Amino acid sequence: MQELINKLIKEAGITPEQAKKAIQSIAGFVKEKFPMLGGAVDQIFSAGSQPDDTI
Repeated sequence: MQELINKLIKEAGITPEQAKKAIQSIAGFVKEKFPMLGGAVDQIFSAGSQPDDTI
């Protein structure tokens, strides 16, 4: 997930906090629209959110 956060920071010119909120919003949207993908979305976006994953 950190790679995606860094990409958003660089390409969209937003802060790390904004990037994280954007990712959370997108993940929530996907889970809402495609509930059968909920577990996969959680795994994908939690993979890089370990405590040592800081900016």
